[in-house]
Amino acid sequence: MLDIELLRKNPEFVKERLRLRKEDYPRLVDEALSLDEERRSILRELEALRAERNALSKEIGRRKSKGEQTAELEGKVKEIKEKIEGLEDKLSKVEEQLKSVMLSIPNIPHQSVPVGKDETENVEVRRWGVPRDFDFEPKAHYEIGEVLGILDFERGASLAGSRFTVMWGWGAKLERALINFMLDFHTSRGYKEVWVPHLVKPEILEGTGQLPKFEEDLYFCERDSLYLIPTAEVPLTNLFRDTILEEKDLPIYLTAYTPCYRREAGAYGKDIRGIIRQHQFDKVELVKIVHPDTSDQELEKLTADAEEILKLLGLPYRVVALCTGDLGFASAKTYDIEVWFPSQNKYREISSCSNCTDFQARRMNTRFKDSEGRKRFVHTLNGSGLAVGRTLAAILENYQQKDGSVVVPEVLRDYLKADVIKPDGA
Repeated sequence: MLDIELLRKNPEFVKERLRLRKEDYPRLVDEALSLDEERRSILRELEALRAERNALSKEIGRRKSKGEQTAELEGKVKEIKEKIEGLEDKLSKVEEQLKSVMLSIPNIPHQSVPVGKDETENVEVRRWGVPRDFDFEPKAHYEIGEVLGILDFERGASLAGSRFTVMWGWGAKLERALINFMLDFHTSRGYKEVWVPHLVKPEILEGTGQLPKFEEDLYFCERDSLYLIPTAEVPLTNLFRDTILEEKDLPIYLTAYTPCYRREAGAYGKDIRGIIRQHQFDKVELVKIVHPDTSDQELEKLTADAEEILKLLGLPYRVVALCTGDLGFASAKTYDIEVWFPSQNKYREISSCSNCTDFQARRMNTRFKDSEGRKRFVHTLNGSGLAVGRTLAAILENYQQKDGSVVVPEVLRDYLKADVIKPDGA
């Protein structure tokens, strides 16, 4: 959530920055300011009425102590009380409307974010690794997985419908090995591993910005009023909801493995085959809660930590700075890391690393006490470290052999206790 003071003091700056995004957000700024002014007007009127009521109550007490009549004054107090009750009801409705509008306004793009209308105008920052030259036509990961007998799309669909997959034998083992490898690496870098619930209350998703805007992409358990998490970012970041931290406690680095659940409501027809876009997928998440003065540097370090996984796995990738038109709702700045897929002859996203500045912290009321005793909002960052299924798919494609086998990346061999995955399976 943006700071209402920023909207009051510099609305044109806010609208100028929001115009760089795709939707008509400046209109919401005007709506928020109108509601804010109405709210403050009601508060001023309430303050005056309460002062008048208190003065009359004192006068009634004084007159009663002298045995004087107070009926007329008591009648006025009753009228004022009814006015106050009506205004309090009106105030409650206006505040609810204001909150709804404020929750619908995205974060302001950081000044360093490239200006662009959509993903076609994202800017490549760097590349690592050289895509392999194959002496045969490389297969897609779903073809490799079916030949190896490790990816079963038919049974996944029979159990749960499209975009669900069953992994057998070496497939399941490779998934588990990747999770353990990623967690071991990130904890060695200073991230604290956390095990979190996969079901959360609506206000938890509101805190990180998934609600109300992205409700249609979430799975909701109506009986219990709980949502399945779309990413571990949601519970991890909310661990410090309604908390005042000490400055010495910052920065806080967290990592967690969770399954993630997304309806993929806007992805009809995209990545129908394979495990690139699933309703349920595994991910190791990175979250940072940091001092506002260091969040720019912390984003660079977080992105580097996610990149290092791909370097250790020997998978070619590139880093892309998202332009203003492709930026996520809660993010002020995002780097996408894209891994090479030989069958598609292109890079595909495997991680998004974002600095959300104080946007989520305001929604969650997560603050810290600085050296001068002031209470300030923290900055929050998050990134995939990495999406496990997409990493598995990239390994299958980049390490496939002509005979149908797949070489296991060296850093995973101790986890898998195998050097090669062969078509005869486990």
